[in-house]
Amino acid sequence: MDTEARAQIKEIVCDVLEIEPDEMTDTSRFKEDHEADSMGAIEILSQLERAFGIDIDQAELARMVNLDGVVTVVREATEARAAAA
Repeated sequence: MDTEARAQIKEIVCDVLEIEPDEMTDTSRFKEDHEADSMGAIEILSQLERAFGIDIDQAELARMVNLDGVVTVVREATEARAAAA
């Protein structure tokens, strides 16, 4: 995943969680470090699906606990879409 896509993912997450990008690290946990709730997680998932034209199963939310996890899930969904095309 390129740095532009990673930056876009971080922007989406920060927007939904209403935090400044410099407050988030690759491994800071959304729930514990940024007080995210389940509705925030679902909103992140929804916005990522729209932004990247992908489908993400809600079961993946368990892996989407920090920026690294979200990037991994988006990359896998993007690769799956490309493989199916």
